[in-house]
Amino acid sequence: QVQFVESGGGLVQPGGSLRLSCVASGFTFDDYAIGWFRQAPGKEREGLSCISSRGLNTYYADSVRGRFTISRDNDKKTVYLQMNSLKPEDTALYYCAAALTTVQAMCVSSDIDYRGKGTLVTVSS
Repeated sequence: QVQFVESGGGLVQPGGSLRLSCVASGFTFDDYAIGWFRQAPGKEREGLSCISSRGLNTYYADSVRGRFTISRDNDKKTVYLQMNSLKPEDTALYYCAAALTTVQAMCVSSDIDYRGKGTLVTVSS
């Protein structure tokens, strides 16, 4: 059974930082590209950042490039999203996903095979 456990969300002030973690199980983690997505109320899902199976290729959406950093630890079956300089518009439900595809296809086209339930990030003063 495929399972993702996302953590690290919460309330943070504008300009602050959070580090999200996603621990996966139930599939061959090393074979899959992993990505972070978000969805805010009334808005479409957005692919934020995706990383290839061995971490050699990454993709960042324009909205987060330079502020967010994705990384993965295949031994721990975990992917991270370091989020800096957070803005109120970053408020959303963040979730991780897995796909057997390129990072561009995954993040741009939301071509995913599995996804988690998410962790809520609220950026507010």
